[in-house]
Amino acid sequence: MLTINPEEISVSQLHGYILGAVAPRPIAFASTIDGEGNPNLSPFSFFNAFSVNPPILIFSPARRAKDNSTKHTYENAKEVDEVVINVVNYALAEQASLSSSDFEKGVNEFEKAGLTPIKSEKVKPFRVKESPVQIECKVNDIIELGDNGGAGNLVICEILLMHIDENILNESGAIDPQKIDLVSRMGGNWYNRASGDSLFEIRKPLGIIGIGIDGIPEKIRNSAVLTGNELARLGGVEKIPYQLTEKRDIEKYLLNELKDLQDSSQITEESVHLRAKEMLEKNEINDSWAILLAYYNYKS
Repeated sequence: MLTINPEEISVSQLHGYILGAVAPRPIAFASTIDGEGNPNLSPFSFFNAFSVNPPILIFSPARRAKDNSTKHTYENAKEVDEVVINVVNYALAEQASLSSSDFEKGVNEFEKAGLTPIKSEKVKPFRVKESPVQIECKVNDIIELGDNGGAGNLVICEILLMHIDENILNESGAIDPQKIDLVSRMGGNWYNRASGDSLFEIRKPLGIIGIGIDGIPEKIRNSAVLTGNELARLGGVEKIPYQLTEKRDIEKYLLNELKDLQDSSQITEESVHLRAKEMLEKNEINDSWAILLAYYNYKS
């Protein structure tokens, strides 16, 4: 395993490793305005949500590593303590990237990126009309993490208003991850599109306490077929489900589930674990438990 000491490599090398490892990262498409009223728009992937009460978002326009200069967004936020954070979906990705060019101060990135500025209700900076979620914020504080190239500047933003395109909501009124179609940053030039097959669901273990992977019988736990993720699904049940005990019933059940087998002599641990794996991929957790337990009862 490669071991990296931040003090022994260049800032640019460290930057590449951090951005490659800490990913995907959401993107804050930050709209600010300077003291003379000039708008600015730029994306930042050092960004996340940190509190709901009060509602706090933080993003970081870091100092440029190449020359230690500061970004216009950071300078604007110090002059006018307001910002609009617009989210970036797939339809906006290329335009958001274009706006990140090092344009001269006073250049309007809305115009350069072909985006539509719309007036905010509580703050001076404009919203991006094309963004499906626009968040008006006041800047509570800016924490400077250093004065060398690459040092971050944490812009702590308190949400005043959120504007959400109703077309991205599901029937329950919640934001639908498929409809919002967000993108996120990886390392280098890479992005990730958070929709389609890249989305998967893991139910939070709230309200129940699972048996844990250590509570799974050893022969199942040491499976050569099931992954750690799949074992975690098995370990999420509150108790091991009901299992068949009569040999005749077990054999009939196994042959019914393992449809490709000709007779009981072909029932193997591997075939059972592979079938259990298929069930887990479909989130059929109790069925997966049933076939695993049936096999070991049959062999006992």
